Amino acid sequence: MDRLDAMSVLLAAVDCGSLSKASRKLRLPLPTVSRKVAELEAYLNATLLIRSPKGLELTPAGRSYVAGARTILEQLSEVERTAAGEYTEPKGDLVVTAPIMFGRLHVLPVVTRFLEAFPDVAVKLVLTDRVTHFLDDQVDVALRIGDLPDSSLMATRLGTVRRVMCASPAYLATRGMPETLEDLARHSVISFDSVSTPSTWVFESGGAEVTATFSARMSVNTIDAAIDAGLAGTGLVRAVSYQVADLVRAHRLAIVLEAFEPSPGPVHLVYDKQNRLPLKMRAFIDFVVPRLRERLVQAAL
Repeated sequence: MDRLDAMSVLLAAVDCGSLSKASRKLRLPLPTVSRKVAELEAYLNATLLIRSPKGLELTPAGRSYVAGARTILEQLSEVERTAAGEYTEPKGDLVVTAPIMFGRLHVLPVVTRFLEAFPDVAVKLVLTDRVTHFLDDQVDVALRIGDLPDSSLMATRLGTVRRVMCASPAYLATRGMPETLEDLARHSVISFDSVSTPSTWVFESGGAEVTATFSARMSVNTIDAAIDAGLAGTGLVRAVSYQVADLVRAHRLAIVLEAFEPSPGPVHLVYDKQNRLPLKMRAFIDFVVPRLRERLVQAAL
């Protein structure tokens, strides 16, 4: 039995909450995952996990062993990084995630420049609007838009973005300019937040949150399609400011109901807290932070 391999499988099962989830994460057959955990328990002559309808629960022996195994594997990873030279020069692989549109417009251009400056670092850029998990998805750095939950992760603030309502000048010339949230009821609305109708959006008025209900004339499942429909004059569309900044400056879209906008949302670069950051990650953070801050300023409305 490879004890280090068995430890890794055990920790994956504990962190994922089930053997089946661990098998998917590790890309191992479920019987293999179950066998490795059973072999480890047999070797230790101790029960580490209890399978229950709610998931996996650690026994007292399991809690002690998992804490020690985690320390051992972290120390081993640290030794391997040192031996590989990750603390002497920027080298190795990084997994970076960002929202799809922001990533395409702003993160990708900065990453390509980073790769030119650091030829020994490779970046896997994952663009997704799903909130990724650092452990489950093996992410090194993530760009997050919106308020962050409390966690042990480190976060560097890059700037803010607005949530704006806009429409094409042609649509507004025909249907008129909405002045109040109640006016949404007489306007065509394009929704991509939800395909159900009626739907709601949260605004602010007098420092308090206000919920506006509307019936979407058109519902789509991507912001690109919603913006295209807005450009075509189909109705009002709600977007994050960076998504429509160039279109607003070109007068192809106009912002409406500006007085009811929610407070700007923060943008952060988030990464796992470690005793020593590998130079590849330190170099990446130092390189992209000022450039993304500059791009956010340029994209501001």
